[in-house]
Amino acid sequence: MKHDAFVPASDLTKLWRALIEFNMIEEGDKILIGLSGGKDSMFLTAALAEIQKHSPRHFDLLCYTMDGMFAEDFPKKELEDFCRTYGLTHYSEQVNVEALWGHRGNTPCFSCAYFRRAAMNRKARELGCSKIALAHHNDDAVETLMLNLFQSGQNKTFLPVTHLSRSGMTVIRPLLFYREAEIIAIGKKIGLHPLANPCPYDGKTQRQDMKELARRLEKEIPHFYDHMASALRHSDKEELWPEKLPQKTMLERFRAFWKKS
Repeated sequence: MKHDAFVPASDLTKLWRALIEFNMIEEGDKILIGLSGGKDSMFLTAALAEIQKHSPRHFDLLCYTMDGMFAEDFPKKELEDFCRTYGLTHYSEQVNVEALWGHRGNTPCFSCAYFRRAAMNRKARELGCSKIALAHHNDDAVETLMLNLFQSGQNKTFLPVTHLSRSGMTVIRPLLFYREAEIIAIGKKIGLHPLANPCPYDGKTQRQDMKELARRLEKEIPHFYDHMASALRHSDKEELWPEKLPQKTMLERFRAFWKKS
């Protein structure tokens, strides 16, 4: 796996912005990177390793991969070699997702995400890490917003920084200002070679449907993506209804309204 152990400064501007704006890194942090071997997590690893050289705040980096056991030839050596290029240690564990899922539901995606989070939190605690870095980018955030709106009526997406009260861990997403196409272009420029996704359900999920819908709407509606990305931020232009009242409170209001004065 030949590539340059270097990400140009011009390609790190958006990463620096995210780290500083959302205060993602503090002095002495020990950060576990979720490395799947895909284009996003490989770029995140390379970029954070470069940031580490120049940051005024000292922090340590480790990498972790959960092998969902979807294929027999888990690329353990390739991932270890990739991390070694950046002077990082790679850890991996096996979790039999399909066996634990037990074919409850259409796909194991929800179960897989749950087991992946749990395994990574457990490994982070075991290694003494304070934070977990995930490779979600701007397209992921917009697609998550759309998915929540269309599938559950919730106006929400994932946050740049998430504090997990149960585990005491903090999740950071340093790539939030990058478009997916940017990551692909930078990865090619610096010679990254993403590994094939072994998941048999890859490309057959509701998230993939939302990704394709977003691409189509971006072509059909002027400034569609820019407007959706703007909707990720709190704004003084928000005009949403108040939260739905509890049934007990609503009943009390009905009684108060009809009560004769």
